[in-house]
Amino acid sequence: MSVRQSTPILPDQVNIVMATVVKSKPASFVSALLMMCFAFNLSGALNALGQEPIDDVSPMIGTTGPTENDYGGMIPGVATPFGMTHWTAMTRENKISVCPYNYKDTTIQGFLGTHQPAIWMGDYGQISLMAHTGELKTAKKLPFRHQDEISAPNYYAVKMDDGGKPLKAELTATTRAGFLRFTFPASRASHIVVTAGRSQQVKGFVQINPNEREIVGYNPDRMSAHLGPPLPNFKGYFVIQFSKPFTSFGTWEDDDIHSGRSQQSGHRMGGYASFPTTQGEIVEVKIGTSFISIEQARDNLKREIPDWNFDRVKAQGRRTWNEALGRIRVQGGSQDDRVNFYTAMYHTLLFPRIFSEYGRYYSAFDDRVHNGVSYNDYSLWDTFRAEHPLLLLTQPDKVPDMITSLLQMYDEGGWMPMWPNPTYSNIMIGTHADSVIADAYVKGFRAFDLNKAYAAMYKNAMTPPDGDATNRWLDRAPWTAFEARGGLTWYKSLGYVPQDKTDESVSRTLEFAYDDFCVAQIAQAVGKTNDYELLMKRSRNYKNLYDPAVGFMRPRKSDGTWAEESWASREERPPGFTEGSPWTYLFCVMQDVPGMIALMGGERRFNAKLDENFSGGHYRHGNEPGHHYTYLYDYSGQPWKTQERVREALLANYQNAPDGLSGNDDCGQMSAWYIFSALGFYPVTPGSTLYAIGSPLFERATIMLKGGPYKKGPFTVVARNQSRKNKYIQSATLNGKPLNEPFIRHADIADGSTLIFVMGAQPNKKWGQGRAALRK
Repeated sequence: MSVRQSTPILPDQVNIVMATVVKSKPASFVSALLMMCFAFNLSGALNALGQEPIDDVSPMIGTTGPTENDYGGMIPGVATPFGMTHWTAMTRENKISVCPYNYKDTTIQGFLGTHQPAIWMGDYGQISLMAHTGELKTAKKLPFRHQDEISAPNYYAVKMDDGGKPLKAELTATTRAGFLRFTFPASRASHIVVTAGRSQQVKGFVQINPNEREIVGYNPDRMSAHLGPPLPNFKGYFVIQFSKPFTSFGTWEDDDIHSGRSQQSGHRMGGYASFPTTQGEIVEVKIGTSFISIEQARDNLKREIPDWNFDRVKAQGRRTWNEALGRIRVQGGSQDDRVNFYTAMYHTLLFPRIFSEYGRYYSAFDDRVHNGVSYNDYSLWDTFRAEHPLLLLTQPDKVPDMITSLLQMYDEGGWMPMWPNPTYSNIMIGTHADSVIADAYVKGFRAFDLNKAYAAMYKNAMTPPDGDATNRWLDRAPWTAFEARGGLTWYKSLGYVPQDKTDESVSRTLEFAYDDFCVAQIAQAVGKTNDYELLMKRSRNYKNLYDPAVGFMRPRKSDGTWAEESWASREERPPGFTEGSPWTYLFCVMQDVPGMIALMGGERRFNAKLDENFSGGHYRHGNEPGHHYTYLYDYSGQPWKTQERVREALLANYQNAPDGLSGNDDCGQMSAWYIFSALGFYPVTPGSTLYAIGSPLFERATIMLKGGPYKKGPFTVVARNQSRKNKYIQSATLNGKPLNEPFIRHADIADGSTLIFVMGAQPNKKWGQGRAALRK
């Protein structure tokens, strides 16, 4: 892993440096230098040592862990922000539950253009290449060492051992194209092998055009195909262009090599190009990708990499990433804190991915090509919590198109998706596109079709999916129909989802109630008062599953009795719950925290139960339903415990190391939690404008607020006396006025405010006792 590190320079140090310069240089030089420093400070482009945000990104974080699939699930991906195709070294063949790169591996078997959004989802339309010398092999693994790797968001390089001779590979990328640069050893036979397909269900295709130094083709593989509807027209198209003429070429299928053949179709297959190389000779390869056609892949490549200037593409990628990463500037903290922060920012800028190609896009919801802009790969069960609320602050200009893309899926397939990959899949539960839209609307975003959004959300809330009364909607069951709110038939009639009718019944009930709250916000916006009142009433359905006798949410049967047989093993993921135990969902009520506190017996009992959740080891930060739990003490009169628990979670679950993420990043959600928490506040209830205050990690952080509805300048958080020890808030001011409640509103951010904390080593139990924000 290669990460450039620096020690942050504090303002006093800068003053010393400037004083020295003033004494030794002419006035004109000093004036120019002051202007330059002032410009850098405004743009935040450089830190005090002249580094840029990209220099504090380590893509290796989260690339391995204690088990094969219970870790960050990240790759050292090279892409642009929200890039359509991500490029990575491949140390193992990826599939559902396996990522293509794992830091523990010691060999590389290819360089992959991937669309796999998360470890538990499938890749689709992928393409890979591998270089080697000597005897032609269609499957070749070359050893490497991590000290011979360089990894950054815009660039990856590795030196491999090709039979005792070094073979270097470098990789950079644009939104829809990749650029590989191989430095070969001397060899009479050097090869680049293309893998166009490795599925036993569908056939890939390659065609070799030696006169054009080109290999084209497609891969129709969708690893999650069994979880969604059929898509007979789906293909991942590619055009591969070489800087060096072919001496020989051919195709391959399984173990058979067909020298001189120019076309091949099959399951596990591809093509190759061969040529002699001299010592240190560079061979470059450009790859355009598309979901529309081969010609569109060629056009994408021509637009994005029109020449053979690898360094230009690399430099442009650096500029693009610096602009995106620099939407938040931080000062202070440790170097590891900065690396963790900007790596988390990098993770939050990967999804949802751009799916449109210069005015057109292939829709995996009606299997046709349309005009317009499109995004895909929304991990909505995870990302509605913090990833999408963060994008409202860091990428406001992209948010309307992301919402419009969800509405296009509704137009083309009949529903907004739950977890598109790239079409419908019934992965996870709830209709959390409702949350993404409601959160954007209440925070001032308007550039999307509000009436269509309400129609799509109203359908989610009111229309049961096909076969709902007889389908238990088992997790990852083969496709029969889109699940939407599976169990909605019973939820509407009983006020809860019964366990004897539908799986994951408690989790569904709680998440449907939250989604009802979100739909209600848009009902109010479009003037549907009766709908608003009904949905707000339904948002309190969580109360129907709370059993005060045991102090937990628990499964109920359709006859109203408790499902005792589903309760005996409540510490070990009993039936009725999604990815967790009753502890995981006990505090899940985001839309009505005061009501939840009252339901559980008031603040004293609530706090005791919340204490037990943490002290008893029940909190699992790697599981998203609990991401807001550390902030709940703000609502129950003990905000100093939120400050303590948030800081503990920040330091325990995020490390500057390959195994530094405690759970799957899930398309940016784990990382978005870190970003918000390091800034000092968190959106406990997406769909409302309230943020709960935690414990800021940096001495100063500034959100630049560029574009979208923001017109009043950046929002700044200052934490005086902040340190590892000084994690407790002693006092706070907002725009110079005392703040004595542990909440801020989105308007405070949008207005370009300054929030100042004074931190200390001991809790100030008098601070943060205000509750006015909860009554608005």
